Amino acid sequence: MSGHNKWSTIKRKKGANDAKRSKMFSKIIKEITVAVKESGADPDANPRLRMAIANAKGVSMPKDNITRAISKGKDKDTASFAEVSYEGYGPHGIAVFVDCTTDNLQRTIANVRSLFNKFNGSLGKNGSLAFLFDRKAIFTVNESDVNEDFELEVIDAGAEDYDVEDGVVTITTSFEDYGNMVAKLAELNIEPTSAEIQRIPKTTEKIGVEQARSVLKLIDMLDDDDDVVDVFHNMEIPEELMDEMD
Repeated sequence: MSGHNKWSTIKRKKGANDAKRSKMFSKIIKEITVAVKESGADPDANPRLRMAIANAKGVSMPKDNITRAISKGKDKDTASFAEVSYEGYGPHGIAVFVDCTTDNLQRTIANVRSLFNKFNGSLGKNGSLAFLFDRKAIFTVNESDVNEDFELEVIDAGAEDYDVEDGVVTITTSFEDYGNMVAKLAELNIEPTSAEIQRIPKTTEKIGVEQARSVLKLIDMLDDDDDVVDVFHNMEIPEELMDEMD
């Protein structure tokens, strides 16, 4: 099984070059807090927490920060978070899906709507764009951590795509096989460098370079919002802009 997973490659590059590390930390801390409140503070019994910790280590978050986030999740007085999604069309008809975790729904929707309006976009009803995306679980592991039988092992656990690039193995599964892959990696004593649920567009839309710049500007501004966990779109990024992301 092979295939170049451009979507995950872009996300890896963005993460590796992201100067706003404090915002990355903030979002991961929130994910750890939610995971603890949801299913407890024991990573061995809480796959979501285990993956959040792996993501924290993947961006070199200090151990003390992780410990404090777990403690925060155990504190009954800590605000509860809601996980919500917003979807709509950004500039030039590009579909945009925004996943958020927030303790203030009114603030979050106001911020997201304001950004869509700023770029002449519009929010739609929940579920209105879901048909344009597939939910996939994306895992990355260091190539140096795997052996020659690893690909067959993960295929048996539900891997739909297996890609190796620049020393990183990217494994794609269906959303439903997320738990199976978490269990398989644990069984193989492989600690992923990241594990994410992503919305992968079924088809992509081609637009011009300058038009694409405006879409990416909207995505960057959404990403900068503390309540936003991830932003997905169905734009085919022009090669010229792909080169700029290297």
